[in-house]
Amino acid sequence: MMGASSARSFTVVVAVLCLLLLLPSHCHAKLSVKLSTKFYAKSCPNVERIVRSVMAQAVAKEPRMGASVIRLFFHDCFVNGCDASILLDDTPTFTGEKNAGANANSVRGYEVIDAIKAQVEAACKATVSCADIVALASRDAVNLLGGPTWNVPLGRKDSRTASQSAANANLPGPGSSVASLTSAFAAKGLSARDMTALSGAHTVGQARCLFFRSRIYTEPNVNATFAALRQGTCPQSGGDGNLAPFDDQTPDAFDNAYYRNLVAQRGLLHSDQELFNGGPQDALVRKYSGNARMFANDFAKAMVKMGGLVPAAGTPTEVRLNCRKVN
Repeated sequence: MMGASSARSFTVVVAVLCLLLLLPSHCHAKLSVKLSTKFYAKSCPNVERIVRSVMAQAVAKEPRMGASVIRLFFHDCFVNGCDASILLDDTPTFTGEKNAGANANSVRGYEVIDAIKAQVEAACKATVSCADIVALASRDAVNLLGGPTWNVPLGRKDSRTASQSAANANLPGPGSSVASLTSAFAAKGLSARDMTALSGAHTVGQARCLFFRSRIYTEPNVNATFAALRQGTCPQSGGDGNLAPFDDQTPDAFDNAYYRNLVAQRGLLHSDQELFNGGPQDALVRKYSGNARMFANDFAKAMVKMGGLVPAAGTPTEVRLNCRKVN
């Protein structure tokens, strides 16, 4: 058994090695509190039931909200780890992530998380982090739309700050190449297979015309019938906010249709079709397109892996009472 002083020395050594090796995503995991599926077993045993109940109501009212909450989780975890920083409103001391390029007029679902938090606080005051609520809500969103479920390791803490510049630097854009996507995910300790599976979240949800206009008007690797369909609501100028489903076959079902669309050159975003464009992920996309179970299993594993991303060592954290502001 390692003594207290030895443990401290080991932590310092690991921290130094992290700096030397420039591998922050892996090192942070070693320095973090270990997550556990039983973290709230005694302190808030009903938390998962509460989250599921509110999410079920939200998805029943608007299926798209399920996709929005899944995206909220992605965009939170990719910026300094899964720390609910994306939920923070701007303050006089920092400009947060809500109006970063990939989030402004795009990320939604904040009110649903507020509703969940209110009920959780009523049941277990100052116990469950907003970051854990987002992780649970995204799992339930997938499942409520017909996708897989999984056990969510819990015990995250909420950041006390947020950074718009960090969001702009870390979130992949709709024009990303497969190489840049692979690199962005690798920087978070996620493999190319994880990236391809997680991209399957685009089997639900919608995108703004602004983000897919260039694809449907200028790219050669697009199905002509599909391009014409999308052009009907996305003109060459104007209509930037007009929405189109990522998957127009089963838009509200979490299934493997996303990959079938890619094989048929019906990917909505450039970054989507990049996964099947004569590159290294083509074979896996073909497998997912014909094997829904393989996709579901890989997606669930990748969500758990991404959910393990944590803030940098030394980041001030807490359990927020209000997800929009620090205590």
